[in-house]
Amino acid sequence: MTKKGQQAGSLSRRSLLGGAAAIGTTAALKSAGALEANPANLPPNVSEWTPYLGAGVDANPYGVPSEFESHVVRRSVEWLTASTESSVNFTPLQDLEGFVTPNGLCFERHHGGVPEVNPVDYRLMINGLVDRELIFTLDDLKRFPQTNRFHFLECAANGGMEWRGAQLNGCQYTFGMVHNVQYTGVKLSDICREVGIKPEASWVMAEGGDSAGMNRSIPIEKILDDCMIAYAMNGEALRPEQGYPARLVVPGWEGNMWVKWIRRLEFGDMPYMAREETSKYTDLMEDGKARMFTWVMDAKSVVTSPCPEKALMSKGTQLLRGLAWSGRGKIDRVDVSLDGGKNWQTAELHGPVMDKCLTRFTLPFEWNGEELLVQSRAMDETGYVQPTIGELQKVRGLNSIYHNNAIATWQVHADGSVDNVRLG
Repeated sequence: MTKKGQQAGSLSRRSLLGGAAAIGTTAALKSAGALEANPANLPPNVSEWTPYLGAGVDANPYGVPSEFESHVVRRSVEWLTASTESSVNFTPLQDLEGFVTPNGLCFERHHGGVPEVNPVDYRLMINGLVDRELIFTLDDLKRFPQTNRFHFLECAANGGMEWRGAQLNGCQYTFGMVHNVQYTGVKLSDICREVGIKPEASWVMAEGGDSAGMNRSIPIEKILDDCMIAYAMNGEALRPEQGYPARLVVPGWEGNMWVKWIRRLEFGDMPYMAREETSKYTDLMEDGKARMFTWVMDAKSVVTSPCPEKALMSKGTQLLRGLAWSGRGKIDRVDVSLDGGKNWQTAELHGPVMDKCLTRFTLPFEWNGEELLVQSRAMDETGYVQPTIGELQKVRGLNSIYHNNAIATWQVHADGSVDNVRLG
């Protein structure tokens, strides 16, 4: 039995389609693939763009997408937070292909807005339980051995509003606080060797240069394992909203720890109990207590087509598309159900399948106009299996927000339209 979305403030999931969340669905129906073709441009006619010279090489010094892709943008939900400076926007996962997120579409989450940092004035300070307290310029960091790695970054609150029931009717709004890029920078283990770590150092406090003074405690084992300071993504300098000119990368762990505009690393012998790891970014349990330091983003997946923004436009053979990821390592398998979890089929994983990285999956299926309940379930190389919301709630109750990696359900109706629903 399916349950329609619960109230979101004074807005139901249905009425929300008239507001911010409607944009994705409307844009999808107006996209180039959904519009009716102009017969005058179809064979054997000469298309209207053929007889004339097009734009020259100087038209766009920095390339931009086609005007017919103008609907593929980040979007926010106006009522979600008090101000845009401490808010979030969402990656349009339903409109992307492959596993790499374009830089201009990577979701944003800020606590004090985006500072404009002159790279000439940028400094990274290292202090605390080290042999040599040092200050590095951006050029200093670039003299270290370079490393290049693909990783996903996911906000711990991704899907948080769905904990009690289906609310936001869109793939972008329920799953879009995640992106995946190639980071270029220096391994923190190399910086640690340069400054020398004292034996008693067991924690690092990472501090950002934004007005929020964002800071988080990170165990020294993680710092030495795979953390890095990144100064580029997807082949170019970090965008300002992604931490230009340098940010911390903490692969597989919640995005709040990936401190942007990183200005200081302090080595200590205990966690620093920062605001964002005590009053925030903790998992509230049923008894009212909260568990801390649940850093890992567990295995998760989403079907990106069909979805609320990607209706089925015709009957016949369809290609289901989706993304899966795990902070524990590589994705090992993704199963797909078209009947709400009664039966499962194994999807095809598209390489490369990499550690702590988005993985694309697809599954062909036939659609004859019947109602579908579409789900995906990811498994990673450790054997972890993506849970149902019931399994999560059994452990944590109904009061949680963070780390919701539950299986989601898209309901495909007879007319091809798609809704976000909760199975009960």
